[in-house]
Amino acid sequence: MPEGDTVWQATKRLHHALAGKVLTRTDFRVPQYATVDLTGRTVLDVTPRGKHLLTRIEGGLTLHSHLRMDGAWKVFAPGRRWTGGPAHQIRVVLGTDDRTAVGYRLPVLELLRTADEDRAVGHLGPDLLSPDWNPDQALANVLADPARPLGEALLDQRNLAGLGNVYKSELCFLLGVTPWLPTGDLPTDRATALPVLAARLLEANRDRPVRNTTGRRNPGLFVYGRAPRPCLRCGTSIRVADQGDGSRDRPTYWCPTCQSGPTPHTARP
Repeated sequence: MPEGDTVWQATKRLHHALAGKVLTRTDFRVPQYATVDLTGRTVLDVTPRGKHLLTRIEGGLTLHSHLRMDGAWKVFAPGRRWTGGPAHQIRVVLGTDDRTAVGYRLPVLELLRTADEDRAVGHLGPDLLSPDWNPDQALANVLADPARPLGEALLDQRNLAGLGNVYKSELCFLLGVTPWLPTGDLPTDRATALPVLAARLLEANRDRPVRNTTGRRNPGLFVYGRAPRPCLRCGTSIRVADQGDGSRDRPTYWCPTCQSGPTPHTARP
């Protein structure tokens, strides 16, 4: 699933292509909006909220979309062939005189009143990439359930919005604890560092085409996707296991030497 930095980049492309321009074509290819026509209206802005995209349109309307696992927004110049997938995967087309934005495989697509945006995103915790990011509230949310594994708490968008499975693993490595550590067992100094590191990771990568969490010249990650290669710090083989609440298990990576805390018996090299 795309994480906050990926959504930020998609939103930036859409905003550059559409904001301040009049829609000359709209084509909704989902049954509930098949008759909707927004041509003649101006796109006001495109704003990210965690992993959600909010396209605000003249007349008090907001097009809310979420990419989840496979969704994508593509922007095309006039005459350019659309390359985001087969035509039957297109869910919406928004066109102006000089750009066309095409939404592919969007599992969430709804048109709502801008005044009602909270209906779609009001449940989200503080947004890591928002100007009103509130680190204290985010940390309080994460620590609210002391028995909950840290990795699960970080992925809960009600606690803080924008982190996904990649940054969960990388953040836990930087904190020196495993994603299975109960949040109540997180040492005070590391708890204090958590929201600072989380925001720093996303801010550093929001405009990068390739993620880099190591700070090294060659882009790369400390642990995610690296099992069973050696840890970049200590040389121990990175391990991987699924973590989840039962509704969806996610591959989770860690270094058994650099990170302290419980680990699952199902770990694999």
